[in-house]
Amino acid sequence: MGDDGAGNLLVRKVASVAKLSAEERHALENLPMAVRAIPARQDIVRIGDRPTHCCLVLSGFAFRYKLVGDGRRQILNVHVPGDIPDLQSLHLPVLDHNLAALTPLTAGFIHHDAVHEVSARFPRITGALWRDTLVDAAILRERIVSIGQRDGLTRTAHFLCEIFMRLAAVGLASDRATAMPITQVEIADALGLSPVHMNRMVRELRERRLVTLDGQRLEILDWDALARLGDFDPTFLHLDPGDRARRP
Repeated sequence: MGDDGAGNLLVRKVASVAKLSAEERHALENLPMAVRAIPARQDIVRIGDRPTHCCLVLSGFAFRYKLVGDGRRQILNVHVPGDIPDLQSLHLPVLDHNLAALTPLTAGFIHHDAVHEVSARFPRITGALWRDTLVDAAILRERIVSIGQRDGLTRTAHFLCEIFMRLAAVGLASDRATAMPITQVEIADALGLSPVHMNRMVRELRERRLVTLDGQRLEILDWDALARLGDFDPTFLHLDPGDRARRP
């Protein structure tokens, strides 16, 4: 049987977008799940792998990335507790990117056969998982817009607003602050900036008294000004109105 805490997190994840019956909740809580601790910066699955399990982030941060020919890294997305970063592996047998732990991570691994079985029995669960992959695609679309059309300062402000709202939606942010152990180099790799450029962007946000960010903690000092600077509209996150109201 799945770990109790892990099963409950999965229920909360699915219940946030679908009204579940007692039977559906029971099925999710009892999915067979292997819980593992993964060190920071260690790959979980790599490009070319043929995964047999989906990975549920229970605590810590994960990230998906690709390397180009000269070894430079593009971070595709950062994943927070409650995310299932590799749902596409249910239907795409060969992985086309890497998934790694950004921080020390606890993850629950659910065999594809178990996910297919519960999806076949409960269409609402299938719909919730499908919605999760669509939201993930929406986040990637917004990142493409940022890298293609927004300047460095705007895309940095946008990224910080996005991460804060995603953490707030799963109860991991207070009114103005959240743990965010992401280095400036990693943010730079997510936003297509050089580390030197990234350092200048963070310094300017500090000088404008919009945020404090030290590699472990993010505090937003002026949400409205940061969101305006970042051209930030949270529609692409498809959060419930209650979640969207949890901005600083």
